Amino acid sequence: MFLADCRARLAFDLIGNTWNAVVVWALRTGPRRPGELREHIGGISTKVLTETLRRLEYNGLVSRRAYAEAPPRVEYGLTDLGHSLVPLIGAFGEWAFDHGDDVLDAQDRADGLPPPPAVRAGEKDG
Repeated sequence: MFLADCRARLAFDLIGNTWNAVVVWALRTGPRRPGELREHIGGISTKVLTETLRRLEYNGLVSRRAYAEAPPRVEYGLTDLGHSLVPLIGAFGEWAFDHGDDVLDAQDRADGLPPPPAVRAGEKDG
């Protein structure tokens, strides 16, 4: 049973948000400034990135370091807890790479769309 305080439900909530896993993955190689993260990730607004970083910090996955400089500089990095998620996110990404076409095909079938043309070995798609 997945109760409100269930540990598995907590974990699913952490990775269930699209941007949480993306930001953790982007920070896996080391701390970054918010602008660097936005450039690296692409498609994330400043507002959503800020909300995501605050949520990850609240949950102990990300740490924030402010430097006493002019202009002020802030970097975000993974905590040990955040680093512990990286292999799991990587494994999920591998699954998506291996099975993404199957999921998209299932969605097309559910939407009543014709299947995509088969690509033969050695041919390029598109």
